Amino acid sequence: QVQLVESGGGLVQPGGSLRLSCATSRIIFSIYVMGWYRQAPGKQRELVAIITSGSTTNYADSVKGRFTISRDATKNTVHLQMDSLKPEDTAVYYCIARQVGTGLGSAYWGQGTQVTVSS
Repeated sequence: QVQLVESGGGLVQPGGSLRLSCATSRIIFSIYVMGWYRQAPGKQRELVAIITSGSTTNYADSVKGRFTISRDATKNTVHLQMDSLKPEDTAVYYCIARQVGTGLGSAYWGQGTQVTVSS
């Protein structure tokens, strides 16, 4: 059973920062592509950022320059540093892990963590 344990969501004012974390097992962390998707009310789930085992990254255009995804091999954890947050970043954020070459249908998902950006 693959577990993705998320933490770090919450309420923040516009312009503020949050860091999300997703911890998993060493084998998953070592070989899977990991990342974050988000889903806002009434909208489809969308990619935020992903990172490969070789630390290649990909970001949604809407978060480029504001969000940074990284890997901590000492803790088998992927982090999403979110800066300059905007109200439109409000969503439930889901950690994802998938094998290279596979699609979302066979991916593993975390339970989701709420991020709310509001004054």
